[in-house]
Amino acid sequence: MRDNPVKKKLLKGQPVFGTFGWEFLVPGLPQIVKAAGAEFLLLDMEHAGTGYETVKVQFAACRGIDLVPMARVPTNQYHYISRALDLGAQGIMVPMVGTAEQAEYIVSCTQYPPKGRRGAAFGFASDDYLGGDLKTKIRVANTRTLVMCLIETEEGVRNVDKIAAVPGVDVLWLGHFDLTNFLGIPAQFDHPKYLRAIDRLVAAAKKHGKVLACMTADESWSRAYWKKGFRLFSVGVDAMLLQGALRQGIGVLQSLEVSATPTRKK
Repeated sequence: MRDNPVKKKLLKGQPVFGTFGWEFLVPGLPQIVKAAGAEFLLLDMEHAGTGYETVKVQFAACRGIDLVPMARVPTNQYHYISRALDLGAQGIMVPMVGTAEQAEYIVSCTQYPPKGRRGAAFGFASDDYLGGDLKTKIRVANTRTLVMCLIETEEGVRNVDKIAAVPGVDVLWLGHFDLTNFLGIPAQFDHPKYLRAIDRLVAAAKKHGKVLACMTADESWSRAYWKKGFRLFSVGVDAMLLQGALRQGIGVLQSLEVSATPTRKK
């Protein structure tokens, strides 16, 4: 079975960069993002409505190109987590984690017995349809899965220290937009309430040796959160990346059009 180089790097304190797959889940997407330098492709199943058949195809396209496939599942339920793992996910992100008990349940869904409650299915997508010793497969599967808890509610911030203390939780992922919404300050990322919440998140991660993660869309955000200690970054979302590049290119052409327009003399 393949191991998870992203998790290995993060546990060594090394940074990892990748991107979200959202709208353009075409056969070439994994190779495209890999060629751009991404180390992981995180497929969204929460907001994008992505189905399991699509996820399975994308994960299959990650094989052989050293790109780690991960998924954000819709909610904290066993059948969402286990299905994504059975299709080959090496990282699981769960939204709106609010308590240590929820975090413990998430971890249990990613582990085979006796450590957890994950159901057995071997010789299929999750282990690349290969044979081999089952004990070894179970050990590798339990070890390689990157467990990411999205902290994006007041409850999650309030309990973040207890969540971070849960064995098996690897990453505290900041859900910045949702967090400002739940704090009653939509998109006010310089508001004192939001900044205090970030401080609690950072402190919990440092105390318990967890990785800090977030999505970034611009240079200033990347620099600011790097200074705070974040080391796992998703660079944008495919639709926004395309739209931003297209907007910039069209803007250049529009400026040329304006400069080429003759000025009438009065």
